[in-house]
Amino acid sequence: MKVTPCPLEGLLLIEPTVFGDSRGFFLESWSRERYREAGIAADFVQDNFSRSCRGTLRGMHFQNPRAQGKLVSVWEGEVWDVAVDIRHLSPTFGRWFGATLSADNRHQFYLPPGFAHGFVVLSETALFHYKCTDYYSPPDEFGFRWDDPAVGIQWPPAGPPILSRRDASGPWLKDVPADKLF
Repeated sequence: MKVTPCPLEGLLLIEPTVFGDSRGFFLESWSRERYREAGIAADFVQDNFSRSCRGTLRGMHFQNPRAQGKLVSVWEGEVWDVAVDIRHLSPTFGRWFGATLSADNRHQFYLPPGFAHGFVVLSETALFHYKCTDYYSPPDEFGFRWDDPAVGIQWPPAGPPILSRRDASGPWLKDVPADKLF
């Protein structure tokens, strides 16, 4: 397994070791001991899947105070996955990092609490997997606009985004209540 720290402290891009032959492949998608050795000491309590069509953009989402760290991967298709630092005392507050996750590259992306998360589907469909460190908590859920010009995420061309009502009408990051940030 290869673990690469990203430019925003705490984010990790993971390339699991893949064993493949003419029959297919095998990989270890999670091992508490191995991932702790790699710097992910989180305890995961919930797994989620989403299936989305091309152009679907989900984000930018987070929970606080019941914050979730996430280990995310794509099991079918391809997405552009993005994390935004929302730790108000961080020197990289409001900065973003993005990576391509796909069934072909089998990469995983680890986001600790303190980051907002989103992705856009680049393939016909995508099956997206989230491994979370806390349970989904609707009262603690929040987000901001995916197209916030102050954040300036460079989304790849995927056509007009398909958005939920919530994602289309969220606030700008500067308008998120301070008690919701980290």
